[in-house]
Formats: sequence, structure tokens, C-alpha cells
Amino acid sequence: MTTIRVYGTDSCPMTKASLLYLDSQAIPYEYIDIEENAEAAEWVRAHNSGKERKPTIEIGKQILVEPSDEELEQSVRRHGLLN
Repeated sequence: MTTIRVYGTDSCPMTKASLLYLDSQAIPYEYIDIEENAEAAEWVRAHNSGKERKPTIEIGKQILVEPSDEELEQSVRRHGLLN
């Protein structure tokens, strides 16, 4: 099964929107708060030219950065996580 990891912060509205979308579709994910996890924050910066862009979402081998609900939906469909 494809794993989804959402890297973000509790105070970020875009992170909250992505989590809300995944929850509304009952799609399981792992949420990593980069304010509490320095290693995860470094991973986000490594995938965003040194910037902490939130959310950065890893779906399988695909990386989405600050995706809209539509982009997130397309990705989870491609990975077979949503019918």
C-alpha cells in the first residue's frame, strides 16, 4: 500500500486544509509536524530549494508542495487510494 506523509505545522492553514481533505475522504496518512521534528524540517527544505514550504506531501515516490485539494485528489486517485 502507498504511504502518505504530510509534513507541515499545526499553525499552517494550507496544512490544515490538506489534512481536512484527507480526513474527509478517510484516507490514512502520517502527519509530521516540522516544528517538532528537526530531521523532518530538513527533509522538507531539501525538497524545496532550502525553503520550508508547507505542506509538503509525500505520496509513494511523488512529492506535492502546497497542493490544492484538486491536485491532492488527482494524486491519491493515481495511487489507487481513492475510487
